[in-house]
Amino acid sequence: MTSKEYTIKQELLAKFAKALGHPARIAICTFLARQKTCYFGDIHDELPIAKATVSQHLTALKEAGLIQGEIETPKVKYCINRENWQMARSLFGEFLSQCVCKEEGSCCG
Repeated sequence: MTSKEYTIKQELLAKFAKALGHPARIAICTFLARQKTCYFGDIHDELPIAKATVSQHLTALKEAGLIQGEIETPKVKYCINRENWQMARSLFGEFLSQCVCKEEGSCCG
């Protein structure tokens, strides 16, 4: 009997993809990835994101493990979770390189 369950890699890739499924979250990750250290401050001051929605976007990214943060009164510190960031890079690279149809025009279309 064959198992029809998703692999751990597929589950993790889907979790990362879902977390990155909004332009505001892409902007947040891009901003944090370009910082040399963790960011202390209000991200809505740096990006075109409404203050009211920043928290939910940060929460989604944190729950997916792409960023990490801790409250340090009166500001919050956020940074990329480097270990999971590398894992996401590897999983997306592996996923996107699976196409066996290497030559343009040799597959559908």
